[in-house]
Amino acid sequence: MAEQDDERVLAALERHGVRFILIGGLAAIINGSPFPTEDVDITPERSRENLDRLSAALYELNARVYTASEPAGLDFQHDGPSLGRAEVWNLQTDGGRLDISFVPNGTTGYSDLMRGSFDVDIHGIEIRVASLADIIRSKQAANRPKDQRVLPTLREILASRNSRNRSDA
Repeated sequence: MAEQDDERVLAALERHGVRFILIGGLAAIINGSPFPTEDVDITPERSRENLDRLSAALYELNARVYTASEPAGLDFQHDGPSLGRAEVWNLQTDGGRLDISFVPNGTTGYSDLMRGSFDVDIHGIEIRVASLADIIRSKQAANRPKDQRVLPTLREILASRNSRNRSDA
């Protein structure tokens, strides 16, 4: 298995012009979360052209389907249309884990997340990041044990931020 190299994954997506929103743990960290993450999670825009660009980036990253029984991943052939036929892809790449979710829990996908998202420079790469409120909404809806562990802290960060914004007004 490859060591996690978020910069490598994000740079490949940028090089191929993939439109996406960063979600999950890495987006939570950018929003102030203290919890580590072990992968990059994205929600791509679902147009045919963007999915073709995503496919090219995945080939560059030597993406393979991740399974618990085969952590190194299973080879798979893909193109834009085939990527769009699944709702979720859990991948192992030469840059580490990459999870793709077209409609994250609690959302309706890219256009929904786009409304609250913002741009951040990560390793010299301009990345669109989901808002903390949207990350919380998605983690609440997913309701996995790992999400339940981080939600109280994420809610506290959001409440503190909202309180500061009200006092600044």
